[in-house]
Amino acid sequence: MIKLGLDCKLMRGTAGTTATTEMKNVKNVTLNLEKAEADITTRAASGWRVYAGTLKEASIEFEMLYDTEDADFTAILNAFLEGTALSMFVSDGSGNGLDCDVVITNCGQDQQLEEGVNVNVTARPTITGGETSRAPKWTTAGA
Repeated sequence: MIKLGLDCKLMRGTAGTTATTEMKNVKNVTLNLEKAEADITTRAASGWRVYAGTLKEASIEFEMLYDTEDADFTAILNAFLEGTALSMFVSDGSGNGLDCDVVITNCGQDQQLEEGVNVNVTARPTITGGETSRAPKWTTAGA
């Protein structure tokens, strides 16, 4: 089924738990998923270079309006400034998506003359340590 971006959800929460608070002050969310690669070429590849996927990598990039009265903006800014982790769930709106703890690695501002101040955020998966540690996972609705 085709999805529209406006039907998707970005959730935030406390590190170590699945995020449950929907962030409404966001736009243009991008979930980047990549795998590193290992060259596994042998003579059996008949002159072709062949690869195996190795470690997965993710980043969550989104924009939000600069609003000091918005709890989501404040949580993101504080996590960046204090170096603390949050949990995030990037969902297609039906419960499928990436569920992980993150650190905020970018929280830059775009101050256009005729626009609202935009904050460009990048979040990257992390493991916080201790009993609440959890690895990133892909969640499938109903699974």
